[in-house]
Formats: sequence, C-alpha cells, structure tokens
Amino acid sequence: MVFIYPAIVHLDDDGIWLEFSDLDGCTTFGDNIEEVYDNAVEAMEVYILSALENNISLPKSSDINILKKYVDDNSFITFIKANVDLAKNTKSIKKTLTIPEWLNKLAIEKNLNFSQVLQEALVKKINS
Repeated sequence: MVFIYPAIVHLDDDGIWLEFSDLDGCTTFGDNIEEVYDNAVEAMEVYILSALENNISLPKSSDINILKKYVDDNSFITFIKANVDLAKNTKSIKKTLTIPEWLNKLAIEKNLNFSQVLQEALVKKINS
C-alpha cells in the first residue's frame, strides 16, 4: 500500500535532517540528500506499520501551503512516498472468505493478488 506524506528537510551546519509534521516524532537525518531520503522512507514505513499494528489511526496528509510557514532559507518541503508491505514484520494469518463467482473470475483475469487487495481495503476502511 502506498503512503505519501510531506516532509520538511532542514539543512544545518551539522548535517541534514527531516521531519514529518503529520507523523508525530517521526524524524531522520543523514549526510546527504540521498541518504536522508532513503532514511525517511524507512522511518515512514516503520511508523506506519507500528501505527497499524497498534490500531492507531493515521493522519491525513497536510496541505503543503500550511507547512510553508515552517520553512526558512535553510529548509524546504518535499514529499516522501513509501510502499508499505502490510505483511512486513507481522505474523500473517489465513482467512477464508466467500465472494461471488463472477467477481473471482474477473479478479483472476486481472491477475489481482487477493491478499494484497483485502489488506489494502481493510486498512482503507479502518482509517476512514
């Protein structure tokens, strides 16, 4: 499942650090932009997986126009995208379900992954 959140990147004398204003306490740092970006993706994935596993609702992504007031000459806003594997670091359980035959055929024709579709739909429903 793909999640996108804005982040504020700060360029300091000590290095580069990044904060997600929507994800309380989720920050990271690095020696260069590439390292900060990679670390930010990983930090966001861990934050989201932890929230989902602990039944904590995820906030909606902020409007970047609101975040502009937190930006100065040594910072900028960017978006971080994480494709979170919802089965990552969690024990999977088998569920049996029933769907109409026509829906099963269409899903198979589209090569849909039933487990992934169900996980994404459940997360979306829980967070709505």
